[in-house]
Amino acid sequence: MAATFPSKQAIVVGGGLAGMTAANTLLEKGANVVVLDKSSFCGGNSSKATSGINGSETRTQKQKGIKDTNDIFYSDTMSGGAKKPEIARVLVWESGPAVDWLMDKFNLDLSLVARLGGHSMERTHRGKERFPGMTITYALIQMVEKISEHSGGQVARIVTKARAEQLICQKNVVIGVKYTKGGQSYSEFGPVILASGGVGGGFTQKSFLGQDRPGLMHLPTS
Repeated sequence: MAATFPSKQAIVVGGGLAGMTAANTLLEKGANVVVLDKSSFCGGNSSKATSGINGSETRTQKQKGIKDTNDIFYSDTMSGGAKKPEIARVLVWESGPAVDWLMDKFNLDLSLVARLGGHSMERTHRGKERFPGMTITYALIQMVEKISEHSGGQVARIVTKARAEQLICQKNVVIGVKYTKGGQSYSEFGPVILASGGVGGGFTQKSFLGQDRPGLMHLPTS
C-alpha cells in the first residue's frame, strides 16, 4: 500500500512531551494522528521533570515585571554549550509562545517563575504542583485521549507497547512506519514525526546507551 500525499494522517513516534505537543498541534491543524510509544504508557522523560519549562517573553514574565528577552535567553543557551545556533534560535524564539499555548489551550497553571542554573533571568515556569513535568505532559496526553474517545479512534489514536522498527520509504521519501506490537508487525502510512527521545530512551543491551554507557542503564531517566 502506498501513501497518497498530501496525507490526512500523520504518525508521531514517541508519546512524551515532544510527541504529544506534535500530536496536539497536528490535531489543531485538522490532521488525523496516530501516536506510537514503545512503553506500556505514555509520558517519557518529561513526565519525571521536577523543575518546570523554560520560556522567554512569556505572559507570566511580563505580568511579574521580569524583563527577559529572547536575545538574553539565546545568549544563555549558547554560553551553556549549545553548538547549533540555528536550532538554539528555534528553541528560544518558540519557547514563549509554547508556554502561553500550554496555559491557554490546556488551562495549565504556569504562574510561578524561577531562575535555575545556567539562566541569567527567571524563566523556568511551573505551577503549585510538586511535579510540573507530569502535570504538563499528562494534560497533553489527556487531550489526545479525549479526542480519540470522542472520535472512536477515527481522528486520534494512541498505540502503546508499539516499537517502531523501520521507516517505510518510496523513492527516498518517507511514507510511513512499520512497528511491532505483541509479536505482530503493523504498518501506518503518512508523514512521520520522530519524537522518541534518541539515545536516552534506549534501555536494552543493544541500545546506544547499553553499548556506550551501561553504567547509566539503572537510572530511571536521562
